[in-house]
This record gives sequence, C-alpha cells and structure tokens, in this order.
Amino acid sequence: MSNIQKRILIVDDDDEIRELLEFDVAQSGYFVDTAKDGLEGLNKALNNTYDLILLDVMMPKMNGFDVCKNIRQAKLAIPILMLTAKGTIDDKTEGFDCGADDYLVKPFDIQEVLLRIRVLLRRNNLEEDNSLSNEILKVGDIEISPETLEAVIVNKRVKLTPTEFEILYCLMQHFNHPVTLATLLDEVWGYDSNEDVRMLRVHVGGLRNKIEPDTKNPKYLHTVTNVGYKLTPFVGE
Repeated sequence: MSNIQKRILIVDDDDEIRELLEFDVAQSGYFVDTAKDGLEGLNKALNNTYDLILLDVMMPKMNGFDVCKNIRQAKLAIPILMLTAKGTIDDKTEGFDCGADDYLVKPFDIQEVLLRIRVLLRRNNLEEDNSLSNEILKVGDIEISPETLEAVIVNKRVKLTPTEFEILYCLMQHFNHPVTLATLLDEVWGYDSNEDVRMLRVHVGGLRNKIEPDTKNPKYLHTVTNVGYKLTPFVGE
C-alpha cells in the first residue's frame, strides 16, 4: 500500500522538533497533521482517522502517557510511537503500560524514526489483512484472542498491549522451545537490532507481570540464558 495513503499525527510541544519531524515524514510520502500539546493531540486522534501517531511525553495541558491511555480507552488500535527525552526503564515501562507500541529516546536519528514508522505500519497492515484475526489460540493454560488482544490464563482475563500480544503469540507458536532474541525482534518488530534488546526485555517484563502468578518464580514465561525466552504451556489442576 502506498505511503501517500498513510496519515500520521505528530504531537509535540517543541516547535523545532515538531517542524523537523513534519518535514522529514512528509518528504517520505506520508500525509502529516500536527498538534502542539497533549490535549490538542488527543482531540485530533479521537476525531480524525490516522494510521500512526508520533507522541511526545512531556507536554502542556496533558502529558503523552495520559494521551496514550485515553486513546486506548477509546478502543483505538492505532500504532503509537513515543518520542521523548524520558529514557529510563521506568519511563519506558510506563509508556508501554499505557499502550504505546514503540519508544525512541531524544535525541534521535530521523532515519531511525522513519524505520520505526515503516515497521509499525507494516505490522498494522498485516494484522488488518490477517484472515485468521478471529482465531483463538490455546496452549496449555493460556488462551489468546487476536481480535480483542486479550489473554485468558486459568479463567483470569488480562488485556495486553499490541506488542505484548505479539511477543506472547510468537512464543506460543514455538512453545516448549527456546526462541532467540533475534527471532523475537524479527517476528515482532520486523528487524533485528541489538540496540532494541533492552526494549524487548521491558516488554517481556510487562507481559510477565500480567500472566505470571509469581514473577520471581515464573511458571509460563522462562528466560533461557544467552538465548532468549521459552513458553512452557503449563496445565493447572
């Protein structure tokens, strides 16, 4: 599908960064709309149709975390890429918990931003075109629904972010077998970058918090040292 058909909303209160992003993203063939604060960004996201949102965190009127939460509460599955100076693990975890799909720390390379945009749009296109989108996948105690992005573990229903869902789906496809970090990065994000291993670990930590009864003694999602992760389809009593 042509980039010209893709509409991207850039929400950032820094005029210089917003204008730089607007120029480079538009030069790549996308239609671009902008917002100068969180509240304006949220209003535009709720009242217009976009294919992706670039979202700053520290903004007046409403911060990016709250914007992201409100978008997800409105049941909008639009990909959200957070661009922010807040780069600690806690900050990234909060962003992912709010429903962000990806996270880049300022200062960033514009080519990296454009790569992440292409990857998120491609993932979203594949999900929309997937004829098995209503399929329920069950492995041991765990059942997931692509349509609702939910997992059910022993009658407990949990809501997953799109990225957490894709990680779990990938592990379920290879259950009882170790999945390398490179494989997860390739299958979930569409490319393998050692720089993103830390981001992957943050997502896995968030997923563990949702599916494991005891994260210190995981029953389902196990770390395989120097390899990656393995899902064990434990069946409860």
